[in-house]
Amino acid sequence: MSAEGSNVYDWPAELDALLADPEHHKLLFENDFIRVLDTLILPGQVTNVHTHKWSASLYVLSWSDFIRYDAGGTIMVDSRKLPETPAAATAIWSGPLPPHALENVGEKELHIISVEIKNSFARP
Repeated sequence: MSAEGSNVYDWPAELDALLADPEHHKLLFENDFIRVLDTLILPGQVTNVHTHKWSASLYVLSWSDFIRYDAGGTIMVDSRKLPETPAAATAIWSGPLPPHALENVGEKELHIISVEIKNSFARP
């Protein structure tokens, strides 16, 4: 499985969002099938470089403009250039994300609940 040209299994474990950036990522629930994270980034804050190795359904509690940088500081995404932005109380899909940092450049909180799919073939 790859995301943006790299193998997720090659990403260092210490870059997992919960380990590398606990200030902004909180664990709400985890089992063998899913992991639920609460991500909150206040205006002006920048996360530590981290990864998200599983695809996820993202529930938007509040949205703010952001810039996502790769581990070297190159801009990957500037949300101000997206054709549309998600409204609060909507869900979007994200694939795995390679090492990155995110800067909230907007005026509101960026607050997302992520339901990461750890094992799509497992049955309860």
